[in-house]
Amino acid sequence: MSHPTESRYNSSISQQVWDFSTLVLKTRLADALERGVSRYPIHRSLRFAARAPVAAVFDDLALNLGLNAQRLDGDSLLLDGEGLFVDAHASRKADYSSYYFGIWADSVERAESLTRSLQERVETVRIREPMFSIDWHFLTGRGELQSASIEELADDVLLDAAYPEIGDVKTFVDRYLRAKETVLVLQGRPGTGKTRLIRAILGEISRRNGGSAQALYTGDKKALECDEIYVKFITGEDEAFVVEDADHLLRPRAEGNEHLHRFLAIADGVVRAQGRKIIFSTNLPNVGDLDDALVRPGRCFAHVHVRELTLAEAQTLVAPLAADRGVNAAEVMGVLAASGNRSHSLAQIYQAVDRASSN
Repeated sequence: MSHPTESRYNSSISQQVWDFSTLVLKTRLADALERGVSRYPIHRSLRFAARAPVAAVFDDLALNLGLNAQRLDGDSLLLDGEGLFVDAHASRKADYSSYYFGIWADSVERAESLTRSLQERVETVRIREPMFSIDWHFLTGRGELQSASIEELADDVLLDAAYPEIGDVKTFVDRYLRAKETVLVLQGRPGTGKTRLIRAILGEISRRNGGSAQALYTGDKKALECDEIYVKFITGEDEAFVVEDADHLLRPRAEGNEHLHRFLAIADGVVRAQGRKIIFSTNLPNVGDLDDALVRPGRCFAHVHVRELTLAEAQTLVAPLAADRGVNAAEVMGVLAASGNRSHSLAQIYQAVDRASSN
Protein backbone atom coordinates (compact mmCIF):
# COMPACT_ATOMS: atom_id res chain seq x y z
CA MET A 1 0.00 0.00 0.00
CA SER A 2 1.11 3.56 -0.56
CA HIS A 3 3.16 5.11 2.20
CA PRO A 4 0.84 7.05 4.57
CA THR A 5 3.08 10.11 4.64
CA GLU A 6 3.03 10.34 0.85
CA SER A 7 -0.75 9.90 0.74
CA ARG A 8 -1.28 12.50 3.42
CA TYR A 9 0.97 14.98 1.62
CA ASN A 10 -0.83 14.49 -1.69
CA SER A 11 -4.20 14.71 0.03
CA SER A 12 -3.39 18.00 1.74
CA ILE A 13 -2.34 19.51 -1.58
CA SER A 14 -5.51 18.39 -3.34
CA GLN A 15 -7.83 19.42 -0.51
CA GLN A 16 -8.29 22.90 -1.96
CA VAL A 17 -9.39 21.31 -5.25
CA TRP A 18 -11.90 19.10 -3.45
CA ASP A 19 -13.18 22.14 -1.54
CA PHE A 20 -13.65 24.11 -4.77
CA SER A 21 -15.52 21.37 -6.62
CA THR A 22 -17.68 20.73 -3.56
CA LEU A 23 -18.41 24.45 -3.30
CA VAL A 24 -19.52 24.61 -6.95
CA LEU A 25 -21.75 21.56 -6.55
CA LYS A 26 -23.29 22.65 -3.26
CA THR A 27 -23.94 26.15 -4.61
CA ARG A 28 -25.86 24.70 -7.54
CA LEU A 29 -27.81 22.33 -5.34
CA ALA A 30 -28.65 25.09 -2.87
CA ASP A 31 -29.88 27.29 -5.71
CA ALA A 32 -32.02 24.47 -7.12
CA LEU A 33 -33.46 23.75 -3.68
CA GLU A 34 -34.29 27.43 -3.17
CA ARG A 35 -36.11 27.55 -6.51
CA GLY A 36 -37.90 24.27 -5.83
CA VAL A 37 -36.43 22.42 -8.81
CA SER A 38 -34.40 19.25 -9.27
CA ARG A 39 -30.85 19.80 -10.54
CA TYR A 40 -28.88 16.56 -10.14
CA PRO A 41 -31.13 13.78 -8.81
CA ILE A 42 -28.82 11.05 -10.12
CA HIS A 43 -25.35 10.21 -8.81
CA ARG A 44 -22.87 7.65 -10.06
CA SER A 45 -19.21 6.97 -9.36
CA LEU A 46 -16.53 5.36 -11.47
CA ARG A 47 -13.10 4.06 -10.49
CA PHE A 48 -10.41 2.61 -12.70
CA ALA A 49 -6.66 2.46 -13.12
CA ALA A 50 -4.68 3.00 -16.31
CA ARG A 51 -1.15 2.49 -17.55
CA ALA A 52 -0.88 5.99 -18.94
CA PRO A 53 0.23 9.40 -17.63
CA VAL A 54 -2.45 11.35 -15.78
CA ALA A 55 -1.95 14.33 -18.07
CA ALA A 56 -2.59 12.24 -21.18
CA VAL A 57 -5.79 10.71 -19.79
CA PHE A 58 -7.21 13.99 -18.51
CA ASP A 59 -6.20 15.90 -21.66
CA ASP A 60 -8.05 13.38 -23.80
CA LEU A 61 -11.18 13.49 -21.65
CA ALA A 62 -11.12 17.29 -21.44
CA LEU A 63 -10.99 17.69 -25.22
CA ASN A 64 -13.08 14.79 -26.54
CA LEU A 65 -16.19 14.34 -24.40
CA GLY A 66 -18.01 17.42 -25.62
CA LEU A 67 -18.19 18.93 -22.12
CA ASN A 68 -16.80 22.14 -20.68
CA ALA A 69 -13.54 21.22 -18.94
CA GLN A 70 -11.71 23.03 -16.15
CA ARG A 71 -8.32 22.04 -14.70
CA LEU A 72 -7.42 23.28 -11.25
CA ASP A 73 -4.22 21.25 -11.04
CA GLY A 74 -2.54 18.33 -12.78
CA ASP A 75 -4.40 15.65 -10.86
CA SER A 76 -7.97 16.93 -11.07
CA LEU A 77 -10.55 17.64 -13.74
CA LEU A 78 -13.99 19.25 -13.63
CA LEU A 79 -16.43 18.54 -16.45
CA ASP A 80 -19.62 20.52 -16.88
CA GLY A 81 -22.42 20.28 -19.39
CA GLU A 82 -26.16 20.20 -19.85
CA GLY A 83 -27.55 18.13 -17.00
CA LEU A 84 -24.08 16.97 -15.95
CA PHE A 85 -21.36 17.77 -13.44
CA VAL A 86 -18.26 15.61 -13.06
CA ASP A 87 -15.57 15.88 -10.40
CA ALA A 88 -12.53 13.73 -11.30
CA HIS A 89 -9.32 13.11 -9.36
CA ALA A 90 -6.23 11.02 -10.04
CA SER A 91 -3.36 9.62 -8.01
CA ARG A 92 -0.04 8.47 -9.39
CA LYS A 93 1.77 5.19 -8.79
CA ALA A 94 5.15 4.06 -10.07
CA ASP A 95 3.83 2.33 -13.20
CA TYR A 96 0.16 3.29 -13.38
CA SER A 97 -2.34 5.90 -12.24
CA SER A 98 -5.73 5.54 -10.56
CA TYR A 99 -8.85 7.64 -11.11
CA TYR A 100 -12.09 8.49 -9.35
CA PHE A 101 -15.05 10.16 -11.05
CA GLY A 102 -18.03 11.56 -9.17
CA ILE A 103 -20.88 11.99 -11.67
CA TRP A 104 -24.01 14.06 -11.01
CA ALA A 105 -26.73 14.09 -13.67
CA ASP A 106 -30.32 15.07 -14.30
CA SER A 107 -31.27 11.61 -15.59
CA VAL A 108 -30.20 7.99 -15.38
CA GLU A 109 -29.71 7.90 -19.14
CA ARG A 110 -27.34 10.85 -19.14
CA ALA A 111 -25.30 9.49 -16.22
CA GLU A 112 -24.95 6.04 -17.75
CA SER A 113 -24.17 7.45 -21.19
CA LEU A 114 -21.31 9.51 -19.77
CA THR A 115 -20.04 6.53 -17.79
CA ARG A 116 -19.89 4.49 -20.99
CA SER A 117 -18.13 7.33 -22.81
CA LEU A 118 -15.50 7.59 -20.08
CA GLN A 119 -14.86 3.86 -20.22
CA GLU A 120 -14.58 3.88 -24.00
CA ARG A 121 -12.06 6.73 -23.99
CA VAL A 122 -9.70 4.84 -21.65
CA GLU A 123 -10.33 1.35 -23.07
CA THR A 124 -6.88 0.94 -24.60
CA VAL A 125 -4.97 1.87 -21.42
CA ARG A 126 -7.35 0.70 -18.70
CA ILE A 127 -6.03 -1.98 -16.34
CA ARG A 128 -8.21 -5.08 -16.34
CA GLU A 129 -6.51 -6.99 -13.53
CA PRO A 130 -8.34 -7.19 -10.18
CA MET A 131 -7.83 -4.11 -8.03
CA PHE A 132 -8.78 -2.86 -4.62
CA SER A 133 -9.34 0.67 -3.40
CA ILE A 134 -7.64 1.96 -0.25
CA ASP A 135 -9.67 4.77 1.32
CA TRP A 136 -6.98 6.21 3.60
CA HIS A 137 -8.29 8.35 6.49
CA PHE A 138 -6.41 10.89 8.58
CA LEU A 139 -7.13 13.85 10.81
CA THR A 140 -6.07 17.30 9.58
CA GLY A 141 -4.51 19.98 11.72
CA ARG A 142 -7.98 21.53 11.97
CA GLY A 143 -9.33 18.35 13.52
CA GLU A 144 -11.28 17.32 10.41
CA LEU A 145 -11.42 13.72 9.20
CA GLN A 146 -10.25 13.58 5.59
CA SER A 147 -9.52 10.75 3.19
CA ALA A 148 -7.59 9.91 0.03
CA SER A 149 -8.64 7.05 -2.22
CA ILE A 150 -5.99 5.11 -4.14
CA GLU A 151 -6.45 2.15 -6.46
CA GLU A 152 -4.04 -0.73 -5.91
CA LEU A 153 -3.33 -3.73 -8.13
CA ALA A 154 -4.27 -7.04 -6.53
CA ASP A 155 -1.10 -8.69 -7.82
CA ASP A 156 0.62 -9.80 -4.63
CA VAL A 157 1.85 -13.40 -4.74
CA LEU A 158 2.60 -14.84 -1.31
CA LEU A 159 4.71 -17.94 -0.84
CA ASP A 160 3.90 -20.31 1.99
CA ALA A 161 7.57 -20.30 2.98
CA ALA A 162 7.26 -16.61 3.91
CA TYR A 163 4.76 -17.42 6.67
CA PRO A 164 5.77 -20.68 8.41
CA GLU A 165 3.43 -19.91 11.31
CA ILE A 166 0.49 -19.96 8.83
CA GLY A 167 1.56 -22.70 6.44
CA ASP A 168 -0.88 -22.75 3.52
CA VAL A 169 -1.45 -19.01 3.04
CA LYS A 170 -4.11 -19.38 0.33
CA THR A 171 -6.18 -21.73 2.50
CA PHE A 172 -5.74 -19.41 5.50
CA VAL A 173 -7.07 -16.41 3.55
CA ASP A 174 -9.96 -18.45 2.16
CA ARG A 175 -10.94 -19.67 5.63
CA TYR A 176 -10.83 -16.13 7.04
CA LEU A 177 -13.02 -14.67 4.30
CA ARG A 178 -15.57 -17.45 4.75
CA ALA A 179 -15.51 -17.37 8.55
CA LYS A 180 -18.20 -15.77 10.68
CA GLU A 181 -15.51 -14.14 12.82
CA THR A 182 -14.72 -10.53 11.92
CA VAL A 183 -11.32 -9.75 13.44
CA LEU A 184 -7.82 -10.73 12.33
CA VAL A 185 -4.79 -9.58 14.32
CA LEU A 186 -1.30 -9.64 12.77
CA GLN A 187 1.42 -9.08 15.34
CA GLY A 188 5.11 -8.77 14.64
CA ARG A 189 8.12 -6.54 14.18
CA PRO A 190 8.28 -4.11 11.22
CA GLY A 191 9.27 -5.75 7.94
CA THR A 192 7.97 -9.24 8.79
CA GLY A 193 5.27 -9.24 6.10
CA LYS A 194 2.11 -7.97 7.81
CA THR A 195 1.28 -5.48 5.07
CA ARG A 196 1.98 -8.03 2.33
CA LEU A 197 -0.51 -10.39 3.92
CA ILE A 198 -3.11 -7.63 4.28
CA ARG A 199 -2.72 -6.76 0.59
CA ALA A 200 -3.18 -10.42 -0.33
CA ILE A 201 -6.41 -10.57 1.68
CA LEU A 202 -7.76 -7.42 0.02
CA GLY A 203 -6.72 -8.79 -3.37
CA GLU A 204 -8.66 -11.99 -2.75
CA ILE A 205 -11.73 -9.97 -1.73
CA SER A 206 -11.40 -8.11 -5.03
CA ARG A 207 -11.21 -11.31 -7.06
CA ARG A 208 -14.31 -12.66 -5.31
CA ASN A 209 -16.12 -9.40 -6.07
CA GLY A 210 -15.42 -9.58 -9.78
CA GLY A 211 -12.29 -7.42 -9.79
CA SER A 212 -12.91 -4.65 -7.27
CA ALA A 213 -12.99 -4.10 -3.52
CA GLN A 214 -12.94 -1.20 -1.09
CA ALA A 215 -11.10 -1.00 2.22
CA LEU A 216 -11.24 1.76 4.79
CA TYR A 217 -7.68 2.24 6.06
CA THR A 218 -5.98 4.28 8.73
CA GLY A 219 -2.87 4.36 10.85
CA ASP A 220 -3.77 7.68 12.47
CA LYS A 221 -4.30 7.44 16.22
CA LYS A 222 -6.30 10.65 16.38
CA ALA A 223 -8.56 9.59 13.51
CA LEU A 224 -9.57 6.54 15.54
CA GLU A 225 -10.71 8.80 18.35
CA CYS A 226 -13.46 10.19 16.10
CA ASP A 227 -16.84 8.49 15.92
CA GLU A 228 -17.11 9.59 12.28
CA ILE A 229 -14.69 6.96 10.99
CA TYR A 230 -16.69 4.15 12.62
CA VAL A 231 -19.95 5.52 11.26
CA LYS A 232 -18.42 5.58 7.78
CA PHE A 233 -17.46 1.93 8.03
CA ILE A 234 -20.79 0.78 9.43
CA THR A 235 -22.88 2.71 6.92
CA GLY A 236 -20.51 2.57 3.93
CA GLU A 237 -19.62 -0.04 1.34
CA ASP A 238 -16.11 -0.96 2.49
CA GLU A 239 -15.53 -4.70 2.70
CA ALA A 240 -12.74 -4.30 5.27
CA PHE A 241 -11.45 -1.89 7.89
CA VAL A 242 -7.63 -2.02 8.08
CA VAL A 243 -5.84 -0.45 11.04
CA GLU A 244 -2.06 -0.58 10.75
CA ASP A 245 0.36 0.19 13.58
CA ALA A 246 -2.54 -0.24 15.99
CA ASP A 247 -0.34 -0.64 19.09
CA HIS A 248 -2.17 2.02 21.10
CA LEU A 249 -5.57 0.59 20.20
CA LEU A 250 -4.99 -3.05 21.10
CA ARG A 251 -3.54 -2.72 24.59
CA PRO A 252 -5.72 -3.98 27.46
CA ARG A 253 -8.47 -1.65 28.57
CA ALA A 254 -7.23 -2.12 32.13
CA GLU A 255 -4.16 -0.12 31.10
CA GLY A 256 -6.28 2.89 30.16
CA ASN A 257 -7.22 2.00 26.56
CA GLU A 258 -10.40 4.03 26.00
CA HIS A 259 -10.95 3.31 22.30
CA LEU A 260 -10.99 -0.45 21.83
CA HIS A 261 -14.63 -0.69 22.90
CA ARG A 262 -15.68 0.97 19.62
CA PHE A 263 -14.19 -1.89 17.61
CA LEU A 264 -15.58 -4.50 19.97
CA ALA A 265 -19.05 -3.07 19.40
CA ILE A 266 -18.93 -2.94 15.62
CA ALA A 267 -17.18 -6.33 15.33
CA ASP A 268 -20.17 -8.04 16.93
CA GLY A 269 -22.86 -5.93 15.28
CA VAL A 270 -23.86 -5.03 11.75
CA VAL A 271 -20.32 -5.53 10.42
CA ARG A 272 -20.33 -9.20 11.38
CA ALA A 273 -23.84 -9.66 9.99
CA GLN A 274 -22.70 -8.27 6.63
CA GLY A 275 -19.56 -10.42 6.48
CA ARG A 276 -17.12 -7.51 6.59
CA LYS A 277 -13.66 -7.81 8.09
CA ILE A 278 -11.54 -5.83 10.54
CA ILE A 279 -7.77 -6.33 10.25
CA PHE A 280 -5.28 -5.01 12.79
CA SER A 281 -1.52 -4.97 12.46
CA THR A 282 0.64 -4.22 15.46
CA ASN A 283 4.32 -4.10 16.38
CA LEU A 284 3.66 -4.98 20.03
CA PRO A 285 6.24 -7.64 20.94
CA ASN A 286 4.26 -9.88 23.29
CA VAL A 287 0.99 -11.77 22.97
CA GLY A 288 0.02 -10.62 26.45
CA ASP A 289 0.12 -7.00 25.28
CA LEU A 290 -3.30 -7.41 23.61
CA ASP A 291 -6.71 -7.07 25.23
CA ASP A 292 -8.21 -10.52 25.82
CA ALA A 293 -11.67 -9.38 24.72
CA LEU A 294 -10.41 -8.59 21.22
CA VAL A 295 -8.87 -11.98 20.53
CA ARG A 296 -11.53 -14.15 22.16
CA PRO A 297 -13.00 -17.03 20.12
CA GLY A 298 -16.11 -16.12 18.18
CA ARG A 299 -14.90 -12.57 17.56
CA CYS A 300 -11.31 -13.08 16.39
CA PHE A 301 -10.62 -15.51 13.56
CA ALA A 302 -6.90 -15.66 14.25
CA HIS A 303 -4.15 -13.91 16.12
CA VAL A 304 -1.04 -14.48 14.03
CA HIS A 305 2.45 -13.73 15.31
CA VAL A 306 4.34 -12.86 12.13
CA ARG A 307 8.03 -13.37 12.85
CA GLU A 308 11.44 -13.22 11.24
CA LEU A 309 12.71 -16.35 9.47
CA THR A 310 15.59 -18.49 10.61
CA LEU A 311 18.43 -19.01 8.12
CA ALA A 312 17.01 -22.42 7.21
CA GLU A 313 13.55 -20.94 6.66
CA ALA A 314 15.03 -18.05 4.69
CA GLN A 315 16.82 -20.52 2.42
CA THR A 316 13.51 -22.27 1.68
CA LEU A 317 11.99 -18.93 0.68
CA VAL A 318 14.99 -17.64 -1.26
CA ALA A 319 15.09 -20.68 -3.57
CA PRO A 320 11.84 -19.87 -5.50
CA LEU A 321 12.43 -16.11 -5.33
CA ALA A 322 15.90 -16.45 -6.82
CA ALA A 323 14.68 -18.84 -9.51
CA ASP A 324 11.95 -16.39 -10.48
CA ARG A 325 14.45 -13.52 -10.76
CA GLY A 326 17.14 -15.63 -12.44
CA VAL A 327 19.71 -15.06 -9.69
CA ASN A 328 21.94 -17.38 -7.70
CA ALA A 329 20.25 -18.45 -4.45
CA ALA A 330 23.61 -19.17 -2.83
CA GLU A 331 24.68 -15.60 -3.51
CA VAL A 332 21.56 -14.26 -1.80
CA MET A 333 22.06 -16.52 1.20
CA GLY A 334 25.68 -15.37 1.36
CA VAL A 335 24.53 -11.78 1.73
CA LEU A 336 22.13 -12.73 4.51
CA ALA A 337 24.64 -14.88 6.33
CA ALA A 338 27.27 -12.13 6.14
CA SER A 339 25.10 -9.91 8.30
CA GLY A 340 25.72 -12.22 11.23
CA ASN A 341 22.03 -12.29 12.15
CA ARG A 342 20.40 -15.58 13.07
CA SER A 343 17.04 -14.49 11.66
CA HIS A 344 15.86 -12.17 8.89
CA SER A 345 12.68 -10.27 8.12
CA LEU A 346 10.87 -10.62 4.80
CA ALA A 347 11.92 -7.07 3.97
CA GLN A 348 15.58 -7.99 4.41
CA ILE A 349 15.21 -11.15 2.33
CA TYR A 350 13.45 -9.38 -0.55
CA GLN A 351 16.06 -6.61 -0.46
CA ALA A 352 18.85 -9.17 -0.72
CA VAL A 353 17.14 -10.80 -3.71
CA ASP A 354 16.63 -7.38 -5.34
CA ARG A 355 20.31 -6.49 -4.91
CA ALA A 356 21.37 -9.80 -6.42
CA SER A 357 19.06 -9.34 -9.41
CA SER A 358 20.37 -5.82 -10.05
CA ASN A 359 24.00 -6.93 -10.18
